[in-house]
Amino acid sequence: MSGIRTEVSSGVMTIVLNRPEKKNAITNAMYGEIADALNHAASDPSVGAVLLRGEGADFCSGNDIGMFAEASAGTVDIHESNTGTFLTAITTFPKPLVAAVTGRAIGVGVTMLFHCDLVYVAHDCQLRTPFIDLALVPEAASAYTIPARIGHVTAFALFALGDPIGADEAVALGIANRAVPAAEVAGIAAAAAKALAAKPLSALIATKRLMRDAEAIAAAIDAESQAFADQLKTPEAAAAFAAFAARKAPRA
Repeated sequence: MSGIRTEVSSGVMTIVLNRPEKKNAITNAMYGEIADALNHAASDPSVGAVLLRGEGADFCSGNDIGMFAEASAGTVDIHESNTGTFLTAITTFPKPLVAAVTGRAIGVGVTMLFHCDLVYVAHDCQLRTPFIDLALVPEAASAYTIPARIGHVTAFALFALGDPIGADEAVALGIANRAVPAAEVAGIAAAAAKALAAKPLSALIATKRLMRDAEAIAAAIDAESQAFADQLKTPEAAAAFAAFAARKAPRA
């Protein structure tokens, strides 16, 4: 079964992370599917905006930890995964990108929000970036985008301490536009995406391009990708993934 679901209506492509039993943790296959959907939306003149949301209670619990564990063990090469394709697709997506965030957003579930143009969060959502707890470094250009948005000290606390950010703080920091009841997030985000899709697309694309430093984002991704791959090879990362697996193992 595909890890995502897409639909197009009123000029909006909705991409649904469709792995609720795993809190929508993203697998290697899903990275490729999301990239394909974004690339299709970018080239389809009938699509004026894209909405990202998760199926079930949570938006996205981050990268499927199994991929990291395999890369740490040397059984897969992270550079040959679909993560690079996904990062290119989402960081260069030219049209408006809207996110509806419910429940938990962890790791890439947070960092991808900094490439979205409008973000709506549920009152009870929690955002966390526990990269350092896994002996890793930030990804998706977030070492650049997050400090640029919320300041160095707040960004460093988010990365290094791993404490969650709630909905009200996310709005106050400029990560999200509005905090609304969980039952209303998808509808409000969809209405915003529909409103964007009805506007002059060329002007939206030009405005988004002018507002983003494409070269800085690309440079951050290159630097992070190498540092991330290096960290995956460290004993600290291996120990962190083993500890994570032990916590998740079923008990007799």
